[in-house]
Amino acid sequence: MKTPFNGWTRRAFLGRSAGGLGALALAHLLGDASRASEPAHAVSTVWTPDPKLPRPRAKAVISLFQHGGPSQMDLFDEKPALNRWDGKPFPGGELEIHFDKQAGNVLGAPYAFRPCGQCGMSLSELLPHTARIADDITLIRSMTTGSVDHESALRILHTGKFLAGLPTLGAWLLYGLGSANENLPAYVVLGDPGGLPVDGERNWSSGFLPAVYQGTPFRSGPSPVFHLETPAGVRSGARTNQLAFLDAINRRHAARHPENSELPARIANFETAARMQSAVPEALDLSGESESTKRLYGLDKPETEEYGRRCLLARRLIERGVRYVQLFLAGQPWDTHDKNAERLKGLCAKTDQPSAALVQDLKQRGLLESTVVLWTGEFGRLPVSQGKDGRDHNRHAFSTWVAGGGFKGGYVHGATDDFGYRAVEKVVSVPDFHATLLHTLGIHHRGLTFPHEGRAASLTDFEVTDARIVPELLA
Repeated sequence: MKTPFNGWTRRAFLGRSAGGLGALALAHLLGDASRASEPAHAVSTVWTPDPKLPRPRAKAVISLFQHGGPSQMDLFDEKPALNRWDGKPFPGGELEIHFDKQAGNVLGAPYAFRPCGQCGMSLSELLPHTARIADDITLIRSMTTGSVDHESALRILHTGKFLAGLPTLGAWLLYGLGSANENLPAYVVLGDPGGLPVDGERNWSSGFLPAVYQGTPFRSGPSPVFHLETPAGVRSGARTNQLAFLDAINRRHAARHPENSELPARIANFETAARMQSAVPEALDLSGESESTKRLYGLDKPETEEYGRRCLLARRLIERGVRYVQLFLAGQPWDTHDKNAERLKGLCAKTDQPSAALVQDLKQRGLLESTVVLWTGEFGRLPVSQGKDGRDHNRHAFSTWVAGGGFKGGYVHGATDDFGYRAVEKVVSVPDFHATLLHTLGIHHRGLTFPHEGRAASLTDFEVTDARIVPELLA
């Protein structure tokens, strides 16, 4: 390689001084440079939306993911039989037990349910704020999945399949829709300051899709994106000169290789990274939010302040054109193998108000029509006790709620058996839900494909799963 400036090679200069450009954020942005050499988006025009289905409305998604498997029969799916049979042997036949040696008798629901909203949706007393948005949400009580193991169930929910290393829903959406704001990553992950969720970064991986489509984690604190700010001790004038020098090296290199279409795109993306230095801090600055908005999200209370802050940040990112925002909790707190009642109470105290506030805030700003808010875990819980007061995993039924973006408000879909163990009416598989969600965004799941290992890979793997759009979920 030639040495264009005072013995410095382009590679050496980048190796020593490019760290301040935001390595993680550029995982999204720099990937755009590879698009010139890739085939065009593999979103087929052969598969067109069914004219009998409602017109797609959504442009963005906020996923409030609840790691561990929230207990559906204690929160969303009232089952009086549980309390009638509390402490007695389960009368409904054999159960698929994950920790079979710890299985006990029927465990009653510890909290009362009540009808909510004009629709009369029955919800637990632990969810008073979700009760206020009952008329805005679709509650699916008949979700099922293919695994009772956390990691593989997480992968099914996020990628459509239980294998590791595949693209997540957010990556597929970004691949299909592209970015709506060149100054911000289109797929943002708002992680828990307490640590990573179970299965870590696989929750937002781009898998075999180009790295541009992976999620970009934003941290709490003054430096939300690693290395994005100018390094300490570097004056603004010096930084300007440094970046100008880098630009000159890049353009000189591009001039020597006019056949390489990636180089001009990479230069443009370094310029985008510079714009991020102001766009990211502005998007995450809550100082301009009203006190009433902060109270709505619970920023004035210690139990809701942290999660409420992230929900509010999610709204701000969506306002600025981010396509997909995910919120995660550290570990898998909804995995209530013991102290089920006590742990549910604490988790609902943390998440109920901010989750509902997000829907309310989007609605009052006119953004709910174009934004899907998704609240779900990877599976549900069993109707019998594990040990003294816990609940084991259950893949045969769990509850999910979704609001906005063309989903039907005030609607309960499907039903489980008398004990909440198995979905028995209007069953919705994870691939079915993925297909329906993609439709709300104007994408047909059979048309969203990418060549991988000799076949047209897709989120729903429709050739295997026979995934279908569920029209009853749509307004």
